[in-house]
Amino acid sequence: MKKNFEISKDKWQDQIDNSKTRDYNFDTVSGEHIDECYFPNSADNEYMEKIGFPGEYPYTRGIHPNLYRGRLWTMRQFAGFGTPKETNERFKFLLEHGQTGLSVAYDMPTLMGYDADHEFALGEVGKCGVAVSSLADMETLFDGINLGEVSVSQTINGPAVILLAFYIAVAEKQGVDISILRGTLQNDILKEYIAQKEWIYPPEESMRIITDMIEYCTEYLPKYNTISVSGYHIREAGSTAAQELAFTLADGFAYIEHGIARGMDVDDFAPRISHFFNSHLDFFEEIAKFRAARRIWSRRMKEKYGAKNPKSWLLRFHTQTAGCSLTAQQPEINIARTAFQGLAAVLGGTQSLHTNSMDETLALPTEKSVEIALRTQQLIAYETGVANIVDPLGGSWFIEKLTDQMEEKAEDYFNKIEELGGVIPAIEQGFMQREIADAASSYQKLVDEKKRVVVGVNRFVRKNEKIEIPLLKIGPEVEENQISNLKHIKEIRDSKKVTEKLKEIENACRNNENIMFSLIEAAKEYATLGEIVDSMKSVFGEWQEKTVI
Repeated sequence: MKKNFEISKDKWQDQIDNSKTRDYNFDTVSGEHIDECYFPNSADNEYMEKIGFPGEYPYTRGIHPNLYRGRLWTMRQFAGFGTPKETNERFKFLLEHGQTGLSVAYDMPTLMGYDADHEFALGEVGKCGVAVSSLADMETLFDGINLGEVSVSQTINGPAVILLAFYIAVAEKQGVDISILRGTLQNDILKEYIAQKEWIYPPEESMRIITDMIEYCTEYLPKYNTISVSGYHIREAGSTAAQELAFTLADGFAYIEHGIARGMDVDDFAPRISHFFNSHLDFFEEIAKFRAARRIWSRRMKEKYGAKNPKSWLLRFHTQTAGCSLTAQQPEINIARTAFQGLAAVLGGTQSLHTNSMDETLALPTEKSVEIALRTQQLIAYETGVANIVDPLGGSWFIEKLTDQMEEKAEDYFNKIEELGGVIPAIEQGFMQREIADAASSYQKLVDEKKRVVVGVNRFVRKNEKIEIPLLKIGPEVEENQISNLKHIKEIRDSKKVTEKLKEIENACRNNENIMFSLIEAAKEYATLGEIVDSMKSVFGEWQEKTVI
């Protein structure tokens, strides 16, 4: 009689036999045959409960039975600078060079909900991303790019629903059925309060806005990822790997709970919530973090939130290499750092990947450095052999122990957050902020004492170094151009209709109606980002963070 392990292995093999496989030679360079995945000859119940098989609960070994043998990860390079026209040209460059998805970086005024002509935007327009103040900018951004054919990720949080409204309006103008739109909206406001600090409205009001958006997209954009729960910025703020894991998943569970409280069936919206992690420098720790994340998410979704659809149990995630690990000193070395971090993400089973460019610690990346970063992913995919096997490090005593430790530390944090009353009360009390600050301080102390080596910074330093790589520079003409375009839009639009639509947004906010419908209508009349934000502020107010001691 077959044991559970043998039955599950047969089931996994059946899935492999019925799965699509890339037309590719998966043998080693020397011609040795490689199986899809490797397992112990026999296993006990603990193995089945904690590790199991790829594509099967609890998904420690990956969410797909054959992972990259079936399909490689999506190769996304973060892009956005200057004017929408310039970024549109960069998008087309990346697509022509083999990129398989687009990822939009917005400038600071846009991230904070200000138009290009606002006094707070002075000197910042187009500097750290692309400036988008109205539907007209979004139309230019995607000119000549069919939104029905390309997956687009948007890094925006506080005003995320407004940028989504612009995006939907562009798709409709292109004649695209919005039900086929694919992509991801970051839209993770909780991590803004914890780490990145780009918020507009108070936490509870922000959660209302996000829940409205989830409800709308669940019905009208079923293929669109409504939130990318983002540990990336938590890690960039100085957290440990375990803190990144715990705080990210705690935020994700908070979104799940708000959706359920709204009356939605968890299986209707949970499959469209994705995650976004940092791939840092400690190679094995990062791989263990990704594996633990899948296991924790699947168990909680099934056991605590009662999800019955296996798609709700799957933790799908995008990874970006660690921006905070890049050094201004000897920047060419960043190419190697990024390669190791990208490799860890792939060995951890990521669904999409952004590899940082070597010059990003100094400026927005040049086309050349972006191309090198993309080629780094392609090298990992096609020349290292790591994409030829599913979870090649699974079963390693070291990796499995690290994975268990990650899970244990995350569970400890979940308990502490629950004792404080949940994620929002914990944020309001500064709990996560303090934990991250303490971790960042401890790490920096080790660097200062040279107990942690940063190559080119505290050891192997090049004296009298001069930066000799070309850098992308954003001139003042970008801001002038954007302000001029915005002025033109305001002159030619129907101001009376804009005023009416802004009033409708206020009413929707005040009367607890789903705000997505009024946002899209206002976008179509070319109401600006700042005007819409101000309309919502008039009802929801603004958030002021308390001092954390």
